[in-house]
Amino acid sequence: MKRIGILGDIGSGKSYVAKKFGYPLFDADLEVGKIYKKEKKIFNKLKKELPEYFYSFPVRKQEVLNAILTDKKNLKKIIKIIHPEIRRKLNNFLRKNKNKRILILDIPLLLENKLNKNKDVLVYVQSNKKEISKRLKKRKNFNEDILKTFKKIQLPLAYKKKKSNFIIKNNFTSQTVKVEIKKILNRI
Repeated sequence: MKRIGILGDIGSGKSYVAKKFGYPLFDADLEVGKIYKKEKKIFNKLKKELPEYFYSFPVRKQEVLNAILTDKKNLKKIIKIIHPEIRRKLNNFLRKNKNKRILILDIPLLLENKLNKNKDVLVYVQSNKKEISKRLKKRKNFNEDILKTFKKIQLPLAYKKKKSNFIIKNNFTSQTVKVEIKKILNRI
């Protein structure tokens, strides 16, 4: 089994590119959303750690954002609770799909949390900064301060690009991305 890890800046189109590969996909952001909606034990841990922000189950994204915006240290507390659960879900995904030829990992903090393996194929999604900014501002709940906070916990983009085996220039057109993915799949 080949594991392909998708790297890039926030808003560069990592999830879009990951889906275009057409192989089983572990989407960490999607899993976090499910955890907030379905995992009462995680809510209880968040409520115990940050009772002034988490009131009732299910966890609402706005509660998470409020906690982070009020005190940047709260992000570390939230990560400490959420990441072990994401790691568990990733391991379940890998076990369930162990016989598949290729798996796609769309995990924003893949390198930061040392979730990658030496044999993983790393694909860096590169996009135009102006285009990224325009797309991010269209997102529901977009907040410049949250964006800056998340960027601080990420490794530098230059490092991620250097560590990558391939670079996809994402101009947000389906045809260009498909061509780039086909080239990568032919080479691995």
